[in-house]
Amino acid sequence: MSPSALAAIPTYSIATIPADGIGPEVVEAGVEVLKALSQKLATFRITFENFDWSSETYKKTGKYIPDGGLEQLKKHDAILFGAVGAPDVPDHISLWGLRLAICQPFQQYANVRPTRIFRGTQSPLRNANIGDLDWVIVRENSEGEYAGQGGRSHRGKAWEVATETSIFSRHGVERIIRFAFETAQKRPRKMLTVVTKSNAQRNGMVMWDEVAHEVAQDFPDVKVDKMLVDAMTVRMVMKPGSLDTIVATNLHADILSDLAAALAGSIGIAPTSNLDPSRENPSMFEPIHGSAFDITGMGISNPVATFWSAAEMLEWIGEADAARQLIEAVEKVCERGVVTADLGGKANTKDVTAAVCEEIEKIALKKI
Repeated sequence: MSPSALAAIPTYSIATIPADGIGPEVVEAGVEVLKALSQKLATFRITFENFDWSSETYKKTGKYIPDGGLEQLKKHDAILFGAVGAPDVPDHISLWGLRLAICQPFQQYANVRPTRIFRGTQSPLRNANIGDLDWVIVRENSEGEYAGQGGRSHRGKAWEVATETSIFSRHGVERIIRFAFETAQKRPRKMLTVVTKSNAQRNGMVMWDEVAHEVAQDFPDVKVDKMLVDAMTVRMVMKPGSLDTIVATNLHADILSDLAAALAGSIGIAPTSNLDPSRENPSMFEPIHGSAFDITGMGISNPVATFWSAAEMLEWIGEADAARQLIEAVEKVCERGVVTADLGGKANTKDVTAAVCEEIEKIALKKI
């Protein structure tokens, strides 16, 4: 390829934060696959800068993110994140010290979690086939039940009090619901289900319902319905084909998306996008499976969730064709039966990664 052609190819800078548990294993696999894809397609270049921010860092320095760390992240086009959490660090310390310490300042208010049954995999739902479960769950990611408001008093006493205050601002609710409608509008079925618990939570949840009704007027082509969160769990199991795009609060969508991943076959395939739709800050992409210390170091973690997260990242930065080809390669590997134990297979992390790279090698070079 001529130097002038190379100069015309976009280059993307990705920050990687492997962090804890199986995070380093799956991020390493994700970087390997992304490098293979960019080299094979030759339509874009990609560079990586690794940030060694983890629970080990916290134990050594008292901080997950060093002073000026967020400013360093801002120099990148996107962030590929592994997982945070360690047995010897309280979960609320690790979560607020790293993941939420990035999501909230960067206004990554739209947490997007697609779910579907991949070819070559099987749902635990006895009547669910490929295509029957194909959802996008949009989770409010900046406030709600995870706003961090509240406190504790009289610790250790019989009259100790702990409060956890959910924060629902009209601004925050409207922007996530509008984002969800826009997401539904781009999908073939143009369907949106709004999930709340407004029968019992009569303030914030009722405002959610009201704002959803107001925003719906701007999207007459989107079919919208609403569900209470408890009834939604039943519908997801009993009538998966009746759902498409789903929007819910920080807590509710967090729980529903884990259920969705299990219904699709395994939490090991489920991706997450933490998006700043304004694009003022880099968005962050991660698997939802967590640090999984019970299998750390065994080499058996499922990298598919990271590959899918990487594909979502590619689409977000403008490489939709590369994203499509990456997912196609992953599904072909699943069809070949090269899957980890959580999907009923015997492959390890490196086996799956090598198989995906092999499928990428088969991609015909495109004329540029």
